[in-house]
Amino acid sequence: MATEASGGDEAAARERVAFLQGVSRLRITDAAGELAGRLVESEAVPRKAVEDALHIAVAAVHGVDYLLTWNCKHIANARMRQAIERVCREVGYEPPVICTPEELMDEERD
Repeated sequence: MATEASGGDEAAARERVAFLQGVSRLRITDAAGELAGRLVESEAVPRKAVEDALHIAVAAVHGVDYLLTWNCKHIANARMRQAIERVCREVGYEPPVICTPEELMDEERD
């Protein structure tokens, strides 16, 4: 998590890293590794996106309700969502709701 947060624009990276100082980190368990492998093997997540599959798997294994991401290529992708959810459920995990922060925080429209 720290590696990703520290990348990109230097000022924004400092802000992200500072914010994350107080955030608990979920452990990468054997179960999460196995689920990530299933997500890739089933092609719910492309092979080149193994780290993204691990993010999804860690959230599912730990029972996280929402997985917020700006990664709309391999995680918050409507075309991939059904396959991701299916694989998680086949292995016995309820998948998190995968969305962008904006989708979660969308205020009531007038």
